[in-house]
Amino acid sequence: MTEIWNGLLRAFELIFTFDPEVMAVAGLSLRIALTSVVLASIICLPLGALIHFRSFPGKRTLISVIQTFYSVPTVTVGLFVFVLFSRSGPLGGLNLLFTPTVMVIGQVLLVMPILLGLTVSALSGVDRTITDTARSLGANGWQTVLVIMREARFAVMAAIILGFGRAISEVGLALMVGGNIKGFTRVITTAISLETSKGDIELSMALGIILIVIALIINLILNRIQQRR
Repeated sequence: MTEIWNGLLRAFELIFTFDPEVMAVAGLSLRIALTSVVLASIICLPLGALIHFRSFPGKRTLISVIQTFYSVPTVTVGLFVFVLFSRSGPLGGLNLLFTPTVMVIGQVLLVMPILLGLTVSALSGVDRTITDTARSLGANGWQTVLVIMREARFAVMAAIILGFGRAISEVGLALMVGGNIKGFTRVITTAISLETSKGDIELSMALGIILIVIALIINLILNRIQQRR
């Protein structure tokens, strides 16, 4: 109990004194997570709509495969990205391993199944009568898609929020492809792992609390945007 209390006090101290190292780590965590979610959303929202509105052989199987990847371990994605961008890998010549860029790529791959699968589920949950009404009023294919996307916007935003939570809280991938390099690729989760291994439980607790505060603030902002829409 003492460690929790001391960790809480230290978290407030680090936040209100704007500790440079902690601010740098928190800022990098936020940038990587937000960039990953934005890129994944740009890819997955149109792709999810395409899967939902098109009929093709194996559609149900494809959706089942996507949903299976909801629970893929972060270290599995990390291993795939590591092999892909290692010196002996097909993309090793880009020299992106152990950089924030490859961490973004890895997190995009990590959150894509969540955004893609939940987008399809959100669109499937829209009442069929809305589609029929839009078409009866003369809406073309794209206009009908936009109407349905608007109806599903709350569920889609929930998917984006969930994707952000998955991105900012993962640690295995960040360690494997980022290397936890101080001042370059160290994020909050990898810093927590490092400090815990060093026995500095209070600092680990403080960083964990800061991570929760950041996630809470971003979720409140996204929920606010969702309500305004």
